[in-house]
Amino acid sequence: MNNLTLATFDWVPEMPRGFVRDLRVRWALEEAGLPYRVEGVPFGDRSAEHFSHQPFGQVPWLTDGDTSIFESGAILLHLGEMSDALMPADPRGRGDTKEWLFAALNSVEMAALPWALFQFAGEPKDSSAYKQFDSFLNLRLKHMEAVLEGREWLVGSFSIADIMMADVLRLVDRFNGLVEYPACRAYVARATARPAFVKAHADQMAHFAKADLAAVAT
Repeated sequence: MNNLTLATFDWVPEMPRGFVRDLRVRWALEEAGLPYRVEGVPFGDRSAEHFSHQPFGQVPWLTDGDTSIFESGAILLHLGEMSDALMPADPRGRGDTKEWLFAALNSVEMAALPWALFQFAGEPKDSSAYKQFDSFLNLRLKHMEAVLEGREWLVGSFSIADIMMADVLRLVDRFNGLVEYPACRAYVARATARPAFVKAHADQMAHFAKADLAAVAT
C-alpha cells in the first residue's frame, strides 16, 4: 500500500481558495480511490524543509514513501502511472493522455494564467497589455473549442489530462472568459460535476476554513 501525503498551505487568503493547485492532486486521488493524508505547511514562514521539497516555495508536493514530487503536472503523471482510472492502459492512450496533459500546461495555461492575473489585478481592458494577452488566450480557446466540440473527454475516457485541462479552463470561466466558447464551458461543467471534483473542492475549502477558525480561537 502506498503511503501518500499531499502537502499544501495551512492557510491562504480568500481570493485563491478553490483554485490552489493541490486541488488537482486531491481530485486525481479521489478519482483513483487512493488513500492519502493532507499535511499543512505554513503560508507565511516557508522553511528550509519546505524549499527542499518545492524549490520555489510553492505548493503542492506529494510524498510517496521516500519519493517527493513537486509540480502538479508531475504529480498527476505519477498518479496516472498508478491507476487505470487516471490514464488508459494501452500505449496509444497513455501517449495521448501525456500529450494533452502537457498541452494543458504549456499551450493553454501559459495563455490563461497571465490573463487571469490581469483580471485579479483589475487591469483596464483597453490597455495594450490586456488586449495582447486577451488575444493570445482567445487564440488558444478557439483551438480548444474545435477539439472539444466533438469529444466528451480529451482521450476517450476521463483521465489526468482532463483534470489538468478542466482546472486550467475553470480559472478562465471564473472570469466569464468562456462565454463565447460553449463546448469549453460545457466541458468544464461536466468535469466539475464529477463526485471526485466536488469532494476535492469541498475538502480544500474546509481545509482553509478550519485554519480561519483556529486563528479566531487563538
